[in-house]
Amino acid sequence: MRSEPAGGLDGSCDPSSWPHPALSHKSTTRVAVVIPALNEERGLPLVLQEIPSGLVDRIVVVDNGSTDGTAGAARTGGAQVVLEEVRGYGRACQAGINELLGGAEEHLSSMDVIVFLDADHSDYPADMPDLLAPILEGKADLVIGSRTLGGATMDALLPQAWFGNRLACFLMRVLFGARHTDLGPFRAIRVDALRHLEMRDPDYGWTVEMQLKARVARLEVVEVPVRYRSREGASKITGTLRGTLGAAYKILGWIFAWRMKLWLNPRSIPRFRG
Repeated sequence: MRSEPAGGLDGSCDPSSWPHPALSHKSTTRVAVVIPALNEERGLPLVLQEIPSGLVDRIVVVDNGSTDGTAGAARTGGAQVVLEEVRGYGRACQAGINELLGGAEEHLSSMDVIVFLDADHSDYPADMPDLLAPILEGKADLVIGSRTLGGATMDALLPQAWFGNRLACFLMRVLFGARHTDLGPFRAIRVDALRHLEMRDPDYGWTVEMQLKARVARLEVVEVPVRYRSREGASKITGTLRGTLGAAYKILGWIFAWRMKLWLNPRSIPRFRG
């Protein structure tokens, strides 16, 4: 894994113009964005353009072994580029976290926030203030952007993803009492809570791992509606049979394996006290 310097970010936006009063506290909290990217030179420039100006202090794009111009698009858009050549969504997320918490630049503090955002332009970066508000108001440690609550259709969220999300959320509710409507990748988490979860999954199970561990550790978790649209380019996961089966295996495996683990060791993750 290698890191390259970041370009500048436009800080011209006046915080008083943001839609949530809670964001007036932004001056005391740093916000960083991690964007895992694999061959996303089409969608990534659009994503970077739509991130609210002045809201974000650092943007890290993790080039996860791309063979196109993804890294160049990230640099042109003012983002810092981290290269993680071993492919895997979880590995890419962790590479971004490692850079933010232990890289050459100034580290984030425990009360700062990391936002995870896809590079394919399916999420709406403009919804980021909605995602951040519960954390900045002190009402949440983790906020999940729910595409379901935001009205995502099967034209954007493919049928296999739509069904898989509902099945996983149903099982998490029955087996863990975790009330979720989505495993959406657009999410925000406070740094101290993220450290506490000790994330491990290298690929498809990253999102469900975070939500299960958050439930076990008793983090304050909030869902907010976010918009969703058809992505730029072909999906690497739900757009392929291999990706769909791999994601299903990993997500269901996490749910059932953690249920067994907690029966055997109820204190496998200590309760978080943020």
